[in-house]
Amino acid sequence: MTGHTLGWVVVAAALVAGCGDKPQQNGDNQVVLIGQASPLTGPQAHLGKDNENGTRLALDEINAAGLKLGGKKVEFELKSEDDAADPKTATTVAQKLADEGVVGVIGHLNSGATIPASKIYSDNAIPQISPSATAVAYTASGFKTAYRVMTNDAQQGSVLGNFAVTRLGAKKIAIIDDRTAYGQGLADEVEKAARAAGGEVVAREYTSDRSTDFMAILTSIKGKAPDLVFFGGMDPQAAPMIKQMKQLGMQAKFLGGDGAQTPKLIELAGADAEGALASNPGLPLDAMPGGSAFKAKFEAKYGKIQNYSPYAYDAMYVLIDAMKRADSSDPARYLAELPKTDYQGVTGRIRFDAKGDITGGAVTLYQVKDGKWQTLETVHSGK
Repeated sequence: MTGHTLGWVVVAAALVAGCGDKPQQNGDNQVVLIGQASPLTGPQAHLGKDNENGTRLALDEINAAGLKLGGKKVEFELKSEDDAADPKTATTVAQKLADEGVVGVIGHLNSGATIPASKIYSDNAIPQISPSATAVAYTASGFKTAYRVMTNDAQQGSVLGNFAVTRLGAKKIAIIDDRTAYGQGLADEVEKAARAAGGEVVAREYTSDRSTDFMAILTSIKGKAPDLVFFGGMDPQAAPMIKQMKQLGMQAKFLGGDGAQTPKLIELAGADAEGALASNPGLPLDAMPGGSAFKAKFEAKYGKIQNYSPYAYDAMYVLIDAMKRADSSDPARYLAELPKTDYQGVTGRIRFDAKGDITGGAVTLYQVKDGKWQTLETVHSGK
């Protein structure tokens, strides 16, 4: 993954609201700008486009249905930016969106990008809903503008660590993380839960979210004969790691989090993906209240769902729902409605706790069987 970002798109001045300006007028319509930020280039672009497409699908539907706020018809316009899954680029993108006058942001995808960007949105009083940033630190900041519609890593890591020991029978566990806010944070939670369940962590190694050669790390780990290797990171690293485990003749099971639970992992790892395990916050798509209908309309327009697009779609609707209740797209007015959210989305019922985390989240475990991710079980959080 590189720090390369797409050249800034030049937009017509008539459509761009200045920093902090009210929505622009287009005849009798208000043109209201909504931001979206995710990696649109680099190895995680398939996930970033998935988020962008989920957001765009919702916005297109909302525009087609027509919406009036404050007695005027609203026309929403999406400003989508590439943060390259890079923390520094994310802050640049966040400031650009703020300067353009967006009234809300769906994003970012990665926790490592979401966390630094969240301060800029907070400083500019712009509500932000992440569809996919799961690191606990995101909402622990105390920013009143920060929300997410996906279960966090404290919940996911607890389920993963316990599952590894009690359900998979792993007595000796090796843990590798990519040193991002997401990967390291999830790995920390998995280690804590695995030890609590009686497992022994025989190795704790780290790499980066740019690496693809893990032979040295895996050779070291192989000597400790773990029953299971857990990786905190994304599919561009998880897939070669799985292949290299097979090349080394390692018998250990592979377990990942949501960053690995994608169709792309199977595509990248091929036959070596067989038997790999991973979790994903939330319900399986076919068990989501609106999953089947969403799948049909999304895939007809954009092709295969990668992972988080149903959450991006719901995040957009939650933002608009708050605007409807406030009868305004002014962040100063509709932000006060977000904590009161009780919205039935595609992914389930969405309500927030005092930090902006979703309440009552679920975590689902999957395994690759016959070249496809098959659902093993769903664990419901008591939170």
